[in-house]
Amino acid sequence: MTHARAIVMPAAQTVEVRDVTLTAPLDTDVTIQTLYTSISAGTERMLYAGHMPHPMLQFPVVPGYETVGRVIAVGSQAPAELLNSIVYVGGARCYVDVNPAWGGQSSTLHADGQRVVTLAGLDPEHGVFLALAATALHGVDMAGDIAGKKVLILGQGPVGQLAARIAKARGAIVIVTDVSAHRLAHSVADEMYDVASQPITAHGVSGCDVIIEASGSMAAAAAAIGALSMNGTIVLLAYYDAIQLPYMPLFLKQARLLTSKEWAPGDLERSRDLMQSGILDVSTLITHRATLDQLSTAYTTALFDPQCLKLLLTW
Repeated sequence: MTHARAIVMPAAQTVEVRDVTLTAPLDTDVTIQTLYTSISAGTERMLYAGHMPHPMLQFPVVPGYETVGRVIAVGSQAPAELLNSIVYVGGARCYVDVNPAWGGQSSTLHADGQRVVTLAGLDPEHGVFLALAATALHGVDMAGDIAGKKVLILGQGPVGQLAARIAKARGAIVIVTDVSAHRLAHSVADEMYDVASQPITAHGVSGCDVIIEASGSMAAAAAAIGALSMNGTIVLLAYYDAIQLPYMPLFLKQARLLTSKEWAPGDLERSRDLMQSGILDVSTLITHRATLDQLSTAYTTALFDPQCLKLLLTW
């Protein structure tokens, strides 16, 4: 397999399907025929807007890190048992003359056999959530033991939804906010607040042991500090251009501020296991579907439609 059809961003605010040339697979690689991908409303939005930092932002670029497919070939030094398995892989770097950032939006790709996660026992469609679930899991892990504690999660996009489900499964009292009533309707939290017109503190919420910021908005984080308990913890779970928080309320709360970097080793597998067991239910989070020939509409929907939580792209 030397060629594939891939989603390519040749310039900012432009996306297209084009034929790409693949590099030769290594002995440690497996070759994956893609079944499903999804479009990240966070990183792919920044890439599409031209805001990702160097070296990811080098056009033309193949985006995506949420790929589920079938292993159709196995290198001589890759695990032979992976052949014909349904797997998740967080992108690939197997392209000639096209920058992979992260290289997952392709009909066929080569990836190190040690990087793939098998999805046996899991609905393959749900496999596209693995990266976001692992990100949410890592952020909740950073908050420590939250059983019986009040956890406020800002934002009910996919990561916030997943973080709320994980926190609730760990026995936390989960409170969530969003500016979209549609997103709140998909939440499993104990308390839900629409903050489109007034901040969370105006709803009388206070004494939260942990705030998990999953909206990507520094303004949302700043507005929620008043809801934090003394010696409380704030986990920044989204991606931000800069940290801009008022210092005095943090000082008065003696707050602990943590940043969460994607996921730790083993988190992808732990997330898969949580989904397989039913503890982490993602079935209601796929709100839109599209095929590759609907690419333009798919990206517009995934990146800009507030009604879209997760769009499943079928190859």
